[in-house]
Amino acid sequence: MVAQFKDFILNIFLIFSPLVFYPYIFRVKGKLLLYRFLLYILFAIALITTMSFPIHIHGLTYDFRSIPLAIGSLYGGMPVALLLYATLLIFRYLSGNPNELFYLFALLPSLIVVYGINKRYQALKLPHKIMAAILLCTSIKLITFSLYLSMIGSLELLYKKPIETLETYLLQGVIIGIGIYLIEILGKYFYMQEEVIRSEKMKIVGDMAASVAHEIRNPLTTVRGFIELLGTANLSQQKKEFYKKISLEELDRAQLIITDYLTLAKPDPETVENIDLNEEVHYLSNVLLTYANYNNIQIKEYTAEEQPLFVAGDRYKFRQAMINIGKNAIEAMPGGGLLEIRSEKYQDQLLISINDTGCGMTQEQIRRLGTPYYSTKEKGTGLGTMVSFGIIKKMNGKIDIQSRVGAGTSFQFSFAGKAKSGREAG
Repeated sequence: MVAQFKDFILNIFLIFSPLVFYPYIFRVKGKLLLYRFLLYILFAIALITTMSFPIHIHGLTYDFRSIPLAIGSLYGGMPVALLLYATLLIFRYLSGNPNELFYLFALLPSLIVVYGINKRYQALKLPHKIMAAILLCTSIKLITFSLYLSMIGSLELLYKKPIETLETYLLQGVIIGIGIYLIEILGKYFYMQEEVIRSEKMKIVGDMAASVAHEIRNPLTTVRGFIELLGTANLSQQKKEFYKKISLEELDRAQLIITDYLTLAKPDPETVENIDLNEEVHYLSNVLLTYANYNNIQIKEYTAEEQPLFVAGDRYKFRQAMINIGKNAIEAMPGGGLLEIRSEKYQDQLLISINDTGCGMTQEQIRRLGTPYYSTKEKGTGLGTMVSFGIIKKMNGKIDIQSRVGAGTSFQFSFAGKAKSGREAG
């Protein structure tokens, strides 16, 4: 009895162990030929191993070959079923079992049952699938045993110990029922996982489109402002050329932003050059001027005029980051205010600061700032700030944010380096 119990446990383990690999096979379900081939390999191994460790009860040899045979046939279709049937016959022959021809004829009628159930199986609900699998597994064993024992004149062996025989059929039904349930649950889980991934991809596409629109709007707003200034009466030629220069630079920046987003999957090497923070403060002040005037905001700039402050990085991306932060600072002051832009050297650190007198942020908002899809603005995506912080960090810069609700916010970006003369910068 103990030996039989051990054999039962071993067979159950052999049947369920291939299910460990089923999730990996499920991933290639779209490639039908590969999916069926892998499914055949999986259940052929289970079939052979269960036949290799049979259970002997009252002169009869039992095994659970019908379970992998049924499951593989139901999920792989008739091509897999035919291959599994062929594998069964070949392995039985190689194992030296007698009456191979009788067994072949006894096995063929069950193939018709497989064909009949297989046609409707995929459309069934889970409880009906379990019942269909139990019916198929029982039919394979019962039909094959009955016909085979009849052909060799030993049909009475089937009914010699009906209670023990019935127990094997019941245990077989429980095992295949659990197997079908696990396969269906795994399939449902991976289907839901694919749906979540698909929906996340669509969300990312939508958020990316919103982010592109947000980034492009910045230079376009600047260009619009300077075009309006070009229409001012009695404007000197020098100012016209200056406004024209800024507008063209901002249009070039818009083009670069579009290029960056189009090449996210295969980014081009960045152009690393020396960037003078003093020069960038002047540029940023001029770019934000019209937007600040429109929002009744005064801009003040402070630079370390005595010497240039050079940091290494991509000039256009650095400007993209600074303009984004500056524009956000302006939008944080809906009732007007003061925007300070400062560059300085402190010990071995080169600093650029953007300070506003806006609504400020809580510590929790500061902590989450720069994370994907988080924004303090009602219609913001948060991707603009995330990209800006990413640009600063890629330049080995550090970001320090100090803010108090109702009292404004200070963004300070620090870079390791030292002030250099213009001759050294070349």
